[in-house]
Amino acid sequence: ERGQHGSGSNKHGKNAPDLILKVPVGTVIKDAETGELIADLTKEGQKVVVAKGGKGGKGNAMFKSSTNQAPDYAEEGEKGEEKWIELELKLIADVGIIGFPNAGKSTLISVLSHARPKIADYPFTTLSPVLGVLQLDIGKSLVLADIPGLIEGASRGAGLGHEFLRHIERTKFLLHVIDVSDFRERQPIEAFEAINKELSSYSKTLLEKPQIVVGNKIDILSYRSYLDTLKEEFNKRGYEFIAVSAATKENIDKLVEKLKEVYEKLSK
Repeated sequence: ERGQHGSGSNKHGKNAPDLILKVPVGTVIKDAETGELIADLTKEGQKVVVAKGGKGGKGNAMFKSSTNQAPDYAEEGEKGEEKWIELELKLIADVGIIGFPNAGKSTLISVLSHARPKIADYPFTTLSPVLGVLQLDIGKSLVLADIPGLIEGASRGAGLGHEFLRHIERTKFLLHVIDVSDFRERQPIEAFEAINKELSSYSKTLLEKPQIVVGNKIDILSYRSYLDTLKEEFNKRGYEFIAVSAATKENIDKLVEKLKEVYEKLSK
């Protein structure tokens, strides 16, 4: 919108009102043509000027002289900046819950928090990230983000991989959920390594985030002794392993304690 012209008695023209766009916290603003980062809005109330308005020109009074007291010409103002921008939302959460589709992530976040994602016994039930809040007994709360099921090739965009992986970037640490009850498609260790490969391919920094490995669906696991083997294997790789059942809530209390422990450690 352009401003208004000046008027008699040397009155200045009126500036055009600012165009203000309100966006969610977590929005990244980039120049659409160059890809240059303009701003990363991570705090409530944060503001940034993306494009400046034009500068007003000089009115005819500025061109008065001893021989011309009422000039009939004025200077045009300068145009404002024009810029195409790209807005990308990256969720701000403390914990990212990752894993293959149907690993039980949605059930887990519904048990840990008051989130109510759509849950069904088939892959890709969750098609967008779901946020939940876990209240800790230390007067703090953790924001959990259930990232829709990743698949092999996600780092190259398969299964909307880029849409999901970007939301992990802001998290402090990860809950890596694997299904320990069903080996028809892949072994739990293979599933874990496949997802981590996708994280690394997308961004090396994702793989540097601390991970708690959650072996889910132990309520339908035939051989409980297998959990000791898994725990040993993950411990060798430097990861904590906790076996749970999101369906029956078995060992959920142990998982909450571990979440609190890691959170307190990272907050120091």
